Amino acid sequence: MPSLTSILITFCIGVAATLGWQSYGDAAREMIASSYPQLGWLAPKPAPNAQNASETIALAAPDASSADQQQLGTISHDLDAVRQSVDRIAVSQEEITRSVDRIAAGQEQVTRGVDRIAAGQEQMTREITKLQEIEQYVLYKSSETPPPAPAPARSRAPRPSPPPTTPAPATNP
Repeated sequence: MPSLTSILITFCIGVAATLGWQSYGDAAREMIASSYPQLGWLAPKPAPNAQNASETIALAAPDASSADQQQLGTISHDLDAVRQSVDRIAVSQEEITRSVDRIAAGQEQVTRGVDRIAAGQEQMTREITKLQEIEQYVLYKSSETPPPAPAPARSRAPRPSPPPTTPAPATNP
């Protein structure tokens, strides 16, 4: 981790380089351009002197105004194209926002549907549990007391007849 001293030294070097470039930038560019011809584009443009300035302005004015007008026309056209693109992007963004809102609403509906299904499942589970408990109770009760035996059917067997009684002897009067 760099120390505070190294950070301050780096900062000061950057400030000194910036101030030096602002003060001596044109001279530095000229030196670089003269030393390395391929970097000639860095060299500052020579300032026109006072005598040639009016002539240069007079000669360049008609060309500059037509060139400026062409450039302004191109810039205006490009600006219109950019505005149209921005408008299309804004419309697309609004459509995307509406789509996201519709998706969110659909997701809420799905969530409510899933909640209803879950509640229905819980209710079905409770009902099934109750039915199973009733079934277990019925099975328990039926195994605890054996079913009553059917009453024997009465048979119509002949009854034994009473012994024959003998008639009393007749008396003669």
